[in-house]
Amino acid sequence: MTTLYTPAGGLRALSLIMGLFLLLMGYGKLAWLADSAHLTYELEQWLSFEPVAISRLYLEWVAIPGVPLFARLVVLGELAAGAALIAGFRVSLTAVVALAMVLNFQFASGIMFTSGYLTNGYALPVIAGLAGLAFGGGRRLPYSVPW
Repeated sequence: MTTLYTPAGGLRALSLIMGLFLLLMGYGKLAWLADSAHLTYELEQWLSFEPVAISRLYLEWVAIPGVPLFARLVVLGELAAGAALIAGFRVSLTAVVALAMVLNFQFASGIMFTSGYLTNGYALPVIAGLAGLAFGGGRRLPYSVPW
């Protein structure tokens, strides 16, 4: 009998929590679908904080030139990953993709190269949750959609 009082049940609860987090993060960025200026502003703010050289190069050569595409991909990616984690659809794969998105934002902002990274609520807790799902949720979790 399937029960939530197992390690798989704990991972299922984590997938619901992380899915809700990503869904709400994507919902908060819905305006980016119509106007990528919101993302441009955020990236330019990060540049003004004088990030480390590698983050600056990434922002100037990749992120800012690609804003029209990335603004839409971020919203759709967060919404899709959140919905998939809530539904329990391909949890490991979804968590790997979501982890890549989260790390990309943290790398671009340059925060991962600061001591404040260790106390940032969007950093280690989110990375640990997604990594746990990516590497621990290899099988179908309880109360998930069939895949």
